[in-house]
Amino acid sequence: MTDIKFANPGGQPTGAASGPGTAGADPLRWDIIELLFFAYRDFVGDADHVLEEFGFGRAHHRVVHFVTRYPGLKVADLLDVLRITKQSLGRVLKQLLDEGYIVQKAGDNDRRQRLLFATAKGEALVTKLAGLQTTRITRALDGMDPAAADNARQFLLNMIDHEDPDKVLDVILKSGRKAKDAR
Repeated sequence: MTDIKFANPGGQPTGAASGPGTAGADPLRWDIIELLFFAYRDFVGDADHVLEEFGFGRAHHRVVHFVTRYPGLKVADLLDVLRITKQSLGRVLKQLLDEGYIVQKAGDNDRRQRLLFATAKGEALVTKLAGLQTTRITRALDGMDPAAADNARQFLLNMIDHEDPDKVLDVILKSGRKAKDAR
């Protein structure tokens, strides 16, 4: 395995892997980029171990997560959220349906719509996975100023492309504004 060379104390990358020093007028943020890679690896890794026991992967996790969080989510909207092909979603969705984690119902107004709902089994799995991820988040925020959670949340919100047209993201962004307004 190749050695990873971390940035020096001044924050500038060192070693051959550093690549170009700037992108446009802004210096490259190797520190944040690499921390995001490692944070994501470990954040999803906690859930990955549980998912393996069921023969599931990250795609299964994302599908059952969003279906649990947004009952009645349309298959078409789920495709927009996940940005995966219909074929990829079909394979994952079939397995979740067959194993009883999700149920599919026709829309009330348009019978062609396929609306997705989590079963109690699906909700239990999502709760278990979210518990693992919440533990990691809580541990990361432990001992930090109480405003750190708000700052972390704001940073993540700012990382999202707000011009994105997907409906679930819009719901998340609106809930973020409501939470901020309530303070």
